[in-house]
Amino acid sequence: MKVLLSDGSGLTARQCATLLARAGHEVGVLAPGPLVLARATTAVRRWHRVPVFGLDPLAWADAALSVLDTGRYDVLLPTQEQVTVLSLIVDEITRRGVATAVPPFAALRRVQDKLSAEELLTEVGLPRPGAIVARTPDELLTAVPPVYVKAPIGTASTGVRHVTSEAQLRDAGRAMQALDAYELGGVLVQQPVPGPLLMVQAVFESGRLLAAHANTRDVAGAGGGASHKTSVAVDPVRPALELIGAELGWHGALSCDVIDGPDGPVIIDVNPRLVEPGNAAAAGLDLVAVLLDVATGRAPRPGPQARPGVRTYQLLLALAGAAQGARPRRALLRQLGAAAARTGDYRAGHEELSPLARDPLAMAALAALSAALLVAPVLHARLASSSVANYAITPSAWSRLTQAWDAPEPNRGRPHGHGRRAGR
Repeated sequence: MKVLLSDGSGLTARQCATLLARAGHEVGVLAPGPLVLARATTAVRRWHRVPVFGLDPLAWADAALSVLDTGRYDVLLPTQEQVTVLSLIVDEITRRGVATAVPPFAALRRVQDKLSAEELLTEVGLPRPGAIVARTPDELLTAVPPVYVKAPIGTASTGVRHVTSEAQLRDAGRAMQALDAYELGGVLVQQPVPGPLLMVQAVFESGRLLAAHANTRDVAGAGGGASHKTSVAVDPVRPALELIGAELGWHGALSCDVIDGPDGPVIIDVNPRLVEPGNAAAAGLDLVAVLLDVATGRAPRPGPQARPGVRTYQLLLALAGAAQGARPRRALLRQLGAAAARTGDYRAGHEELSPLARDPLAMAALAALSAALLVAPVLHARLASSSVANYAITPSAWSRLTQAWDAPEPNRGRPHGHGRRAGR
């Protein structure tokens, strides 16, 4: 099949492209420019220029629909926060004869922002950290560190602050104001829970859980992402996933961040999309294949249980993380040496992004990036920020989407200036 990915900038898109190409599919990506991660691999055959999603998701949607109008693709899969607008215009996608797998917008709305997700977890009675909602900057200052301060809309690298002092609390308050967090109802202030972080991914069909996977975040790379992971048994969190999916009638991919606490798993975050399915694939569970089945309406194939104990890494993310630490050049050389010798954190591990030995373009891109970071380690910040800016939705953009959904019929989904989205 010919599959178009909604994003070409992020790690998830790169991993999805690798898995799809490995299965024999032809892959294209949507991206605001040619210098994106998913283009640095032979797994991607085409890229199509679209506006930056986070600034104007409706303009992005117009451009995406124009690509679908060419008739070149069979399936459009969301791999990042573009799922928000794809859920809003799903009828426009299917009208063009293109399959996709997105949740109903009413369901997506209950987990997209952190305040709504907190309300959902409370309603269904799932374990979560102690938390309050600070609706004003003054209310935030009443919190007692250590806490995590989270904007309703924002990525882990831009919208989450780990606060351990009063000074950091004031800094977090100013950062939340800059993100317009209080205009969306306030900020979520969570108490920390001791225990390892689990990254959990799942695929649903109309509320029924089809496949799920969990892995630990063993080493944090740039932006707090996981440069090294190990697969673990998903059974302890499966009941929570089933409950969320059934409550929302979820359709498509869903991910959660979970702390494996002293009293059992505690959900700290929910995302309406896949997050880096490479570890699951290495452990024997291809979540992207399951998601493709959901999109195309195939009878779901029984998915195997992923094997626990499978280690994976993302050298690119590890290098960017090394570049932001003390003595960055020495740290970079240490990472490159360990990866080449397959020692330390790289022993018995699998590369998630692409099989470098069979992907000369990926190998060349990694070599170029390594050289650039050795010359100028500060480039790590630009690399991370530009990638996130390409796919992360802003608070104002999210407000526009919810307003479009709330518009009375027949204007729902037809915000001013984007009438073309209504079809022809």
